[in-house]
Amino acid sequence: MFRTTLYLDEETVLALRQLAKLQKRTQAEIIRDALKRYFEHARLEKRRVLPGLGAYRSGRHDISDKAEELLKQAAKQR
Repeated sequence: MFRTTLYLDEETVLALRQLAKLQKRTQAEIIRDALKRYFEHARLEKRRVLPGLGAYRSGRHDISDKAEELLKQAAKQR
């Protein structure tokens, strides 16, 4: 493990101290767990941003040029 320094506002420090005391854990443990969960969540969110983007090929090369026309045609077919 590596040692680092965090600068926290007073309210956050007090909340962290209270939580550590309540859970009988160190402040470092709580911070590590919080950061781990944050990074896991961020990684999952990144995957969910645009699922399927770039996963399909239409075989057409004029899609961006004719986007509006193609959308209108698709809407008419519904």
